Amino acid sequence: MSDTKPSPHPGMGFGQFVALIAAMMATNALAIDSMLPALPHIGEALGVHDPNARQWVITAYLLGFGVAQLAYGSLADRYGRKPVLMVGLTLYTIFAALCAFSTSFETLLIARFLTGLGAASTRVLSVSIVRDCYAGRQMARVMSLAFIVFLATPIIAPSLGMAIMMVASWRWIFGILSIFGLIVIAWAAIKLPETQHPEDRIPISVKGVSSAFKTALTDRIAMGYTLAATLVLAGLFGFLNSAQQVFAEVLHAGDIFPLIFAGIAGTMAVSSLLNARIVDKLGMRKVSHWALIGFIVVAALHAAIAVTGHETLLSFALMQAAMMFCFGLVMSNFGAIAMEPLGHVAGAAASIQGFITTVGGALFGFLIGQLYDGTTIPLTIGFTGFGLAGLLMVLATEKGKLFQTGASSPAPAAAH
Repeated sequence: MSDTKPSPHPGMGFGQFVALIAAMMATNALAIDSMLPALPHIGEALGVHDPNARQWVITAYLLGFGVAQLAYGSLADRYGRKPVLMVGLTLYTIFAALCAFSTSFETLLIARFLTGLGAASTRVLSVSIVRDCYAGRQMARVMSLAFIVFLATPIIAPSLGMAIMMVASWRWIFGILSIFGLIVIAWAAIKLPETQHPEDRIPISVKGVSSAFKTALTDRIAMGYTLAATLVLAGLFGFLNSAQQVFAEVLHAGDIFPLIFAGIAGTMAVSSLLNARIVDKLGMRKVSHWALIGFIVVAALHAAIAVTGHETLLSFALMQAAMMFCFGLVMSNFGAIAMEPLGHVAGAAASIQGFITTVGGALFGFLIGQLYDGTTIPLTIGFTGFGLAGLLMVLATEKGKLFQTGASSPAPAAAH
């Protein structure tokens, strides 16, 4: 009798499984970052004369992405991973295509919101599918390998968007997203088996869902770190909303925007990978608390540079890169700390925390973006203010004590 264990995902080798999970995760980052260089062209084509109004292209997607996370976990527990994933990816593909054919800004925003609704399935189900197949260190290995591939997406996505516009209309950016969605649908439909065991199906009940949500919403540590993560995330979404305007109008570097954006995003990738190496030794709280303090110090210094009129392309790139490095260490651990007390309601907790951080961060980030006034002052002050608010939330959650060794399990890498 053979000692070889059966594959947890029959019909797919380990490498292909990791690649598919990475592709699922990449749909979200592609849908956000690839359109940043196209925002002026979209506004011009659809009659949007207020540059700040173009930011709705990002925020509408994020709102759909955040809202839908409330539903996918329960649906996947009831009906299985694969059918729910297929529905979500189909929505993503259809509405990304509708974006490409939009003739009004209102239609585009509705389609973007609905694209986000579909993309949320990949956020929830990528983790669920991996959890079905692997546990412990093996699960951590799969997620780490998939995340290495995923980290490349925000680095190359703006360059991809600009490359598309060099040979075709901005509409083809959405077309490429739709085609990518079709590829992932076909790949998953043909190769991905249903990973949930039939006996693990959980009926959807209002009482069960409301009880799990209540548990997730009333745990002090879980909610404290969820709200802190939301406040810190506001800065990132504010940056995404106004990045194209800052580079083109303030720094006069629109042509090299994708290159510098890639460098800034790359520091977040480096810190996420570094976190995996140091968190076991130092603990999630010590790493994230020091990183948050570093984030605030750099943001305040950047704000001082902006307010005194000394902002340059070099200062912006260096300060933003340093903040994103700290941001990666903060978000990698805050999410894990927030989930730690809620293992018994992990699905509901992930849904409610994803909803709060994404929707809250998107709305606060939109506020930062709307304050754009032709300088980097609103952005840098927004980073500083929301960073301080996040630190105050952590202090309140931890009853005034920072750097405690309250958790020792390794944290996953962060993603937007």
